[in-house]
Amino acid sequence: MSLKLMYITNRPEIAQIAESAGVDRIFVDMEYIGKSDRQGGMDTVQSHHTLEDVNIISKSIKKADLLVRVNPIHEATDQYTSSKEEIDGAITNGADIVMLPFFKTLNEVEKFIGYVNGRAKTMLLLETPEAVEIIDDILNLEGIDEIFIGLNDLSLGYGKKFMFELLADGTVEDLCYKFKKKGIPYGFGGIAALGKGMLPAEKIITEHYRLGSTCVILSRSFCNVDKIKHMGEISNLFVNGIQDIRNLENQVSVHSKFFENNIKDVKKGVDLVLENIK
Repeated sequence: MSLKLMYITNRPEIAQIAESAGVDRIFVDMEYIGKSDRQGGMDTVQSHHTLEDVNIISKSIKKADLLVRVNPIHEATDQYTSSKEEIDGAITNGADIVMLPFFKTLNEVEKFIGYVNGRAKTMLLLETPEAVEIIDDILNLEGIDEIFIGLNDLSLGYGKKFMFELLADGTVEDLCYKFKKKGIPYGFGGIAALGKGMLPAEKIITEHYRLGSTCVILSRSFCNVDKIKHMGEISNLFVNGIQDIRNLENQVSVHSKFFENNIKDVKKGVDLVLENIK
């Protein structure tokens, strides 16, 4: 089965192009609480999408699922509404899947599942060392539909210099094994277009297949719509880029010989990036 491809945007015209090209999930990202503090100085996406964006994107797509990342579990303050209100709003405005980021405790996950209450699918974004420590307890909870490993924040939590170190050192593999045993679909990280990225996208995609992953985010570098303004060029990048990914998937899904050499290449690639960082 092909990987479910996800792309972050709050622009309906881009969502429609992505959907037409074969993106499976349009990702509206409402998370902002605490994000700039922990990712300060990093070249990461901080979207600040809103419930209005959820509503607009919901009405603009037909085939793709609408995935909404809400904020970490929180109470209402003068600056923002409570998690319950935020999750209610996301679902009311059309979210098919609600994603919980940056949780650290079992109680946070229990609250999240309760707030969603079966009205949409739940996806946990596993991105703190604290959550990894209690992952066995978390996986015993009822109501978790999917899990995604957030390599950016998790690598920061472990003091890593490059997020794909966690792919090379076995951390991602150990977690995927636990998810698989529980029968919960899972994914991790993001990919650029084939042939691009500090660690080439084709190496990462092959690891997704080796580890039994079901989904991945198309990163900003796959198609940076902040820099590319011509809609025809954006459409071509999506169509051709996704076709390249699907062609590669057809190869690696039937030839397990790729796997043994690929993990060696990943480790070498990570080591090379780390040498350049130093």
